[in-house]
Amino acid sequence: MASKPTHADAELLLKLYEIRRDPELRQARKWFLTDFKPSGWPEIKERYLSHSDEDRWFRMTISYWEMVGTLVNRGALHADLFFDHTGEDVVTWERCKAWIDGARADIRPTYLHQFERLVSNHLAFRMKLNAAATRAAAGGGRAKPKSKSKKR
Repeated sequence: MASKPTHADAELLLKLYEIRRDPELRQARKWFLTDFKPSGWPEIKERYLSHSDEDRWFRMTISYWEMVGTLVNRGALHADLFFDHTGEDVVTWERCKAWIDGARADIRPTYLHQFERLVSNHLAFRMKLNAAATRAAAGGGRAKPKSKSKKR
């Protein structure tokens, strides 16, 4: 992204952080990253899509990240600013990889597309940033020669 983040980008990022602090969403995200370990989409359909707490937490977590993906991918939120801020999207998407194909076959081919695209772009951003940091460290690690001072 070529443009510089705006004050509106910062406000939106802070609003998304505020939403993440909601106690129910915080519980949902914690559950998703620690206790949610389905064997595949059929288990999710049978066990978790049942109007239970887990159903609500599942939907809250994935819909939050799909919404964030939409905002970033469509340019409503500066991507670099978001990517500098968090990594939870990447970790959460890792939990989805095992069942996303089954969900897409069952629901629609574009299910969680914005979330997946967000993470793909985030990983590309990290690779670019890490490569630049590695180059800088390699170039900056050498001692600079001291300038010779002339005696008078």
